[in-house]
Amino acid sequence: MITTHYNTIGIGIAFSPNLKANIYEAARLALCFNARLVLIHVGNRTTQKEVTLKEIIAPFKELHLEYKVVYELGDPVEVILNAIKVKKIDLLVLGALQREKLVKYYVGSIARKITRSASCSVLLLIKPSVERVPCKNIVVNGLSSPKTEATIATSFYVSHKLEARKITIVEEISQQKVQVKVEDDKTLRKATIVKERLRLREESRVKKIVTQIPEDYKKNIRVKTQSIFGRRGYSIGHYAQLMRADLLVMNGSNHTSFWDRFFTHDLEYILRELPTDVLVV
Repeated sequence: MITTHYNTIGIGIAFSPNLKANIYEAARLALCFNARLVLIHVGNRTTQKEVTLKEIIAPFKELHLEYKVVYELGDPVEVILNAIKVKKIDLLVLGALQREKLVKYYVGSIARKITRSASCSVLLLIKPSVERVPCKNIVVNGLSSPKTEATIATSFYVSHKLEARKITIVEEISQQKVQVKVEDDKTLRKATIVKERLRLREESRVKKIVTQIPEDYKKNIRVKTQSIFGRRGYSIGHYAQLMRADLLVMNGSNHTSFWDRFFTHDLEYILRELPTDVLVV
């Protein structure tokens, strides 16, 4: 079982109205994970900026938060991706718009561009808050993929640190796998049997993964599995929204080309319209 540990957390900051809320979210995470915090600002270092950051971070410094501020000029995406490697960041926190306008989406926002190329996990926050909002309900993808084992393990690690109480592992199954054209009662029964066999197979695979999770990470957590037939990415995003999940945990994507944004699939459905805060492993 691959176990993830977030020892260094980074956050890209801009001096926008959400600055304080974003820093508070990242600082709380750093304390929860007992991690170092790196604040990355693409821009000049000024006295006013330093004063503002010190004022915001002061309550957490008293809690012995270890942090560093990095100022760098250049293209925001390139600067942050480079900082991930240089500072050995394990988890990058970014503020993100919940929904992209069509033209802006295809061009690609800074947060989404970084998410597609980052060499570490990325947490996209759609509603950062100065006051802590408990993370109680986590939904994680359980689709059949070489990356899923690590993603599920990470979701338990995160839930343990954030004291979440419920994890739902969603197995997205393509409708094409049923391969039965429903025309009458007989074909309907056949399609139902095929779906049930697929559901049981997927549940067995996921439960095997869960048995390998360290017991400490599973303590006091209610685990549920849910099979969904539909388009990967779109289905789980819709499910997370309906279940009012506080966090959706997804596999990172291998698809990073320009054309992948046109031929939408898997993670791209989520990036187009974030259903909640999203952690991409």
